[in-house]
Amino acid sequence: MMIFVRIVYSFPAKLCIFEAFRSASSFPDPTIMRKKPIVALIYDFDGTLSPGNMQEFGFIQAIGKSPKEFWSESDDIAIGQDASNILSYMKLMFDEAKSRGIKLTREDFRKFGSQVELFPGVKEWFRLVNDYGKAHGVVVEHYINSSGLAEMIEGTSIAKEFKRIFACSFLYNKEGEAEWPGVAVDYTAKTQFLFKINKGILSIRDNKKVNESQMEDKKRIPFPHMIYFGDGETDVPCMKIVKMFGGNSIAVYNPSIPGKIKTAGKLLRQGRVNFSTPADYTAGSRTFGIVCAIIDKIKADYELMRLQ
Repeated sequence: MMIFVRIVYSFPAKLCIFEAFRSASSFPDPTIMRKKPIVALIYDFDGTLSPGNMQEFGFIQAIGKSPKEFWSESDDIAIGQDASNILSYMKLMFDEAKSRGIKLTREDFRKFGSQVELFPGVKEWFRLVNDYGKAHGVVVEHYINSSGLAEMIEGTSIAKEFKRIFACSFLYNKEGEAEWPGVAVDYTAKTQFLFKINKGILSIRDNKKVNESQMEDKKRIPFPHMIYFGDGETDVPCMKIVKMFGGNSIAVYNPSIPGKIKTAGKLLRQGRVNFSTPADYTAGSRTFGIVCAIIDKIKADYELMRLQ
C-alpha cells in the first residue's frame, strides 16, 4: 500500500512545496544498510559558530566603516531597489573595496576570514564529536549552510573540518579578482542544500540529480540522521524541514545578548526546533550533551532497523 503525503509551506515571497512518498519499499532495507550510519551536522555560520557577521572581523574596518554603517547601507540598497539582501551586501562589499583600491581575490577573502572570531570550544568541537561518533559506531560529517561568503569561511581555522561549504561566492576574472556574484544563498535557497546532503550531492551547480526521484534506502544521509544548527529566523525553513522529516534542529544563542536568548526561546516554543542551547561548544557544554544524546538515539534506531 502506498501513502501519498503532500506538505505545503508558504514562506515570505516564495512558496515551497514538499511532496513525500512513503511505501513499504521506500524505507531502508536492513539487508543493504550501511555498516555504520552517517550523521550530518549542518551549521549556519554567522551567529552560530561565530559571534558576529564575518564581514565585521576585518573587512568592514578595512573599508573605513563601522558595522552599523555597512549594514545600514546594505539595507538601503535592498530596500531602495526591492532587491535581495544577500546580493546587496555582496555588491556593497565589491563597490567599497574597488573604490578604496582593495583587491578582492580568493586569497584576500581568506585573509579576512582568518580574522573571524569563533564561539568558545568551536576549534576543538569537531574532534570531540568525531571521536564520540567513532566510539559509538557512527560516522560524523560536518557541513556549512550559510548566507555568508564561502571564500571567507575557507580562511578560518576550522575550514578543513567541513566536507562541503555551501555558501555565497563570487565569480573571478582572468586576473583572479572578484567581478560578479557567483552564488547567492538566502534563507530559502539554503533548503536546497539539505536535499543535496540527503542524496550525497556536493555540487552547488547541480539541479538535475537533486531533483531526481530516489528510494529512501538509496539516499546517503536520511533526514533523521541530520542535526541542523542555526541562530535566527533566517534559519527557520531549514530548521523546520529537518525537524519535519525526523531530524533534529538546534537553536544556538549568544548568552550575552538578551535578544538572541529571546529568539531561541521563541523558536523552541513555536516548535521550529527540537532544542535550544548557548553557543558553547566545549566538552562539558549543554550543546555537546545534546549532540551526544542524538547520536546515541540515531545509533539505537539504526540497530533496531537492522534487526527487522
